[in-house]
Amino acid sequence: MNGNWRTWVLAGLAVAVVLAAIYFPFLKRKLKTSAKVEQPSEEQVRRELTQPALQNSSDPVVKARMFWISAEDESALTGTNVALALSKDPVLRSKQVLNTLLAGPVDSDLRTLPPDAALLAFYLLPDGTGVADFSEALATSTPSGIQSEQLAVDSIARTLEANVPQVRRLKILIHGQELDTLAGHVDLTQFFVVNTKAAQPVWGPLGSPAKPPTAARPVPAGGTTGKSPKR
Repeated sequence: MNGNWRTWVLAGLAVAVVLAAIYFPFLKRKLKTSAKVEQPSEEQVRRELTQPALQNSSDPVVKARMFWISAEDESALTGTNVALALSKDPVLRSKQVLNTLLAGPVDSDLRTLPPDAALLAFYLLPDGTGVADFSEALATSTPSGIQSEQLAVDSIARTLEANVPQVRRLKILIHGQELDTLAGHVDLTQFFVVNTKAAQPVWGPLGSPAKPPTAARPVPAGGTTGKSPKR
């Protein structure tokens, strides 16, 4: 009797092992598939976190124009239309479009700004100077090189120009401070022209008019010896 009991137990264990060997790979594949479906990517999480701040139900949906790297030429920018609910307030509108620019295009290889960078604050001075304060990641994660740095700055300036006409020129701060360069090359002590079609002269610090620059960008701070705006 004891021998039969042991035989049945061993037979049952053998069947269980065989079934487990057959079912385990299937279960493993199913768990992997579920994880892919249920767990959002880092890009999706970032978009979900920024999207509520970008849109308000009372804001009209318009075609905003973002400037990311061209798929045909990695050394150039191209404009992409994105449907966004944008505020009429120029400061909030600037934050909305810059956060969308930071979120990046569908093809992450075409982004101009590092994925871990964030917009901390945006101010618009009476003379049309926009002051964009970014997290340290904009400086530490932007690839060092004149092309990559210039594309980053140009994408910010051109996106503001296309969507916020009130912004005439741009000052970039990193965590509230003025850095000498973005990542070793592009000079951040200067202002960058945003509204190149403005009929009015470019204004210097504290509202003092300065002679319009001949180059598209950058503009020497104040056009003279003025210092950049501080927070």
